[in-house]
Amino acid sequence: MKTIALILFILMYVFMIIFSSKREYIALFTALLFIILGILPVNNIVSAIDFNVILMMLGTMILVYYFIDSKMPAKIADFLLDVSPSVKWVTILMSAFAGLISAFIDNTATVLMIAPVGLAVCKRLKINPVPMILAIAVSSNLQGAATLVGDTTSIMLASYANMNFNDFFILNGKLSIFFAVELGAIASLFALFFIFRKENDHVEASRNVRVTSYIPSIALIVLVISLIIASFIPNTPNLTNGIICITIALIVMMLDTVKTKNKNRVLDDLRGVDYQTLILLISLFLVIEGIKDVGIINDFANFIVKIGGNNTFLLYTIIVWGSALLSVFIDNIPYVATMLPVVQSVSLSLGINPYLLYFGLLSGATLGGNLTPIGASANIAACGLLKKEGKDVSFKDFIKIGAPLTLSALTVGYIFIWCIWR
Repeated sequence: MKTIALILFILMYVFMIIFSSKREYIALFTALLFIILGILPVNNIVSAIDFNVILMMLGTMILVYYFIDSKMPAKIADFLLDVSPSVKWVTILMSAFAGLISAFIDNTATVLMIAPVGLAVCKRLKINPVPMILAIAVSSNLQGAATLVGDTTSIMLASYANMNFNDFFILNGKLSIFFAVELGAIASLFALFFIFRKENDHVEASRNVRVTSYIPSIALIVLVISLIIASFIPNTPNLTNGIICITIALIVMMLDTVKTKNKNRVLDDLRGVDYQTLILLISLFLVIEGIKDVGIINDFANFIVKIGGNNTFLLYTIIVWGSALLSVFIDNIPYVATMLPVVQSVSLSLGINPYLLYFGLLSGATLGGNLTPIGASANIAACGLLKKEGKDVSFKDFIKIGAPLTLSALTVGYIFIWCIWR
């Protein structure tokens, strides 16, 4: 069964690379095969789906629909065009801003909020939006591990290693993972500067955009603040963030219905939700749970540790880059959950500082997903937005942006963590 699961998993990725516009159907078909063949037990189907992420995406998608309709992204685009001398600098500013926001809220929510502004900029300049939107998505993923509240894997590490919010900045008198991530993010901006070095066309704002409603913008600000506050409350239910997003979205829908007195508009808004992206994400959750259930993730984790042997530097290197490679293909949440006890056990047996391997694991697993368009939920969301604009993103398109930014950020973080925590 394990061999069949691995073959189907590999075939799924091969077909998604070849037929990139049909990713959601390929993933859904693979998930159904996993269920039919018994690779994923029927009893595990519901638990395999991360409903918190699905609800967050659904709620944020609805809010973003109203946000775009209010013309606020176009207004913000005008501001960015005012302060930026060229397309290159607009892209760098947008990416840096997305990275900053994502250090404190979910990466997917960040993309869904920031990407519409990027789309507005590209429409104004009449340029291909794919490179800019992908840069925003990758940048949002780069800084998810900077703080305790930035990514699910950070929360998992904090819980397992008894780390609090401040420990991500200073731990045991040493600079912690926040600085590794931020130095990596700065390195990625230099990579971004190089990628867009030829985009020096002058940009100008139109100055004639009028915002029709400030309610969606206020709602998004409330959403960000609510997600940050919720992250500091201990023992919250798993669906907390998703419920926050859906609740605020429903309030905005209600206020809009009262304002416009048009009940049919709600149905139009729901039709605008990117259901294809949601189907893709749910299907991937099921497939990844299947390969986890048959032990493939455990096998990879043990293989990584076995290769490292008793050499601390080699073990650290394999954990960082091996985690990055595996996160290209599998969700980093079950992988990190599997590896944390493995890393702790190895650290104790070899007398290694556990935080060296903890931080190496977190940085590699968090950043590795940036190498493919389906390696992280934020990437899937960005590609979904582009698809709605009539732009299909191939693996090649994504790698052109994702690989340089990811490798530069991961390399700098890898060196920093080793120098501080070895």
